[in-house]
Amino acid sequence: MAYVAGYFTTLIVFGAVDAVWLTLMGPALYRPTLGDILLTDLRIGPAIAFYLIYPVGLLVFAVLPGLRSGSAMAAAGSAALFGAIAYATYDLTNFATLRNWTLQITVLDIAYGAAASALAAYVGLLVVRAVSNA
Repeated sequence: MAYVAGYFTTLIVFGAVDAVWLTLMGPALYRPTLGDILLTDLRIGPAIAFYLIYPVGLLVFAVLPGLRSGSAMAAAGSAALFGAIAYATYDLTNFATLRNWTLQITVLDIAYGAAASALAAYVGLLVVRAVSNA
């Protein structure tokens, strides 16, 4: 039950942070640069798949190792690394292959992925600890 709570916590925290990021940065950062290649309507299936899969990575590669080590900061650090690598895969590929993709978007998006992942895993670990100790 604790792991299920950890999964849903990381899902909710990451999803909420991502919603705020995309709401604020979409019009300010992404749309002005990428407007002509963005879809007018979101493809909901791939978005849902991402949000269901990504927390599994945070749980497996950050929250669970953080629990084993007894360190919430280790979980946050591992999640930041996981997020930076995941977002770098996407951003650096786009920067290498898409005319409109900029270095600014690449750097900001990778930093954001690291920070959002660290926060989600940190909170996830705290919830798993609380549920496990209850």
